[in-house]
Amino acid sequence: MSLTSFGPANLIKRSAETHPLTWRLRDDGEPVWLDEYQAKDGYAAARKAFADMAQDDIVQTVKDAGLKGRGGAGFPTGVKWGLMPKDESMNIRYLLCNADEMEPNTWKDRMLMEQLPHLMIEGMLISARALKTYRGYIFLRGEYTTAAVHLRRAVEEAKAAGLLGKNILGSGFDFELFVHTGAGRYICGEETALINSLEGRRANPRSKPPFPAAVGVWGKPTCVNNVETLCNVPAIIGNGVDWYKSLAREGSEDHGTKLMGFSGKVKNPGLWELPFGVTARELFEDYAGGMRDGFKLKCWQPGGAGTGFLLPEHLDAQMYAGGIAKVGTRMGTGLAMAVDDSVNMVSLLRNMEQFFARESCGFCTPCRDGLPWSVKLLMAIEHGEGQPGDIETLLGLVGFLGPGKTFCAHAPGAVEPLGSAIKYFRPEFEAGIAQAKPGVPPLARPIVIGA
Repeated sequence: MSLTSFGPANLIKRSAETHPLTWRLRDDGEPVWLDEYQAKDGYAAARKAFADMAQDDIVQTVKDAGLKGRGGAGFPTGVKWGLMPKDESMNIRYLLCNADEMEPNTWKDRMLMEQLPHLMIEGMLISARALKTYRGYIFLRGEYTTAAVHLRRAVEEAKAAGLLGKNILGSGFDFELFVHTGAGRYICGEETALINSLEGRRANPRSKPPFPAAVGVWGKPTCVNNVETLCNVPAIIGNGVDWYKSLAREGSEDHGTKLMGFSGKVKNPGLWELPFGVTARELFEDYAGGMRDGFKLKCWQPGGAGTGFLLPEHLDAQMYAGGIAKVGTRMGTGLAMAVDDSVNMVSLLRNMEQFFARESCGFCTPCRDGLPWSVKLLMAIEHGEGQPGDIETLLGLVGFLGPGKTFCAHAPGAVEPLGSAIKYFRPEFEAGIAQAKPGVPPLARPIVIGA
């Protein structure tokens, strides 16, 4: 599967007017370095922001455009920017790019960083100007070794061109940018765990409030944004709010475009920049080409392992946060996974929950103990050794690990696919329930009150 798989030629005709994130991509998949990037209007938006716009005007433009975070949570970016303190005496503040892309089945940020590193740097430069941050860090997933090489080269190119460092574009504004590779923990996708890791601490989420905008890196005001989120900023500043809002399909409450994809046993797995509001069916059938010959679509996840399963009849849902919420789950990262009819859902969920249990930071009891319990139960069911009441116990864990029940959103995301799998495919779980054999003690089971 190519990271630059953009579907049939008659469907994708990328241009600056319709594909602000991907129109500069090379057909050969090689990185777009500084000279080529500037020849394709690169850093023009940054020059506009520095020469023609007040810092508060940049924040207001992003807010008016309705840009939302592209990491999965979907929080309005302009609102987050507006939380940064206005007090000019607080001159030490930081901008962090969350590039710790460890959500299973998600690789959109990797493509942007490997092939368009200057787009992200330009987005960070404009954002730093708006937020009055003098230093930025790209917190990069440690396994993204190619992205690290490309980003570091792009940072050096930008420094040599006077686009990073001291007195950028003669404005008197200074901004230093560093690439920091992480040690490989899924929990670092949570912004405060990322901050702790950057500081050299254990990657545990922090209690909020205070929020990072008030107390972040080394106790200073900090803004954390996702890679794809920052890559939207140059186009918004360059082309304006009305243009950006016009990109989405009718009916979508989200604005702009989104990197979406489909993996699994589809004919054309890949990644595409599409307008918010496109239907999942269009993404699945027209771009991903439907299922490979000999396979049938059983169910699908709309945006990473932490989103709930949906059925084939849900493919008519529009791909935006509210559209996917209408059919019972979250859009997440927007990179969908097709599950074919040969897959046993118990085995699939056991594999997923093992990942989430391993990646728990262990700070709070529901997550630390609840996720391993779910794995233990699923393993028993998978081997036909489940006992009556195990499914009810799993559903009890889904409730006790749900939103608002744990210290951060790790556990709620982990159990969302489990709850949906039992909802739609309960007979597969029931098939693994067997009566205990005479003389064989039952496996130890967690006590779940009210299950």
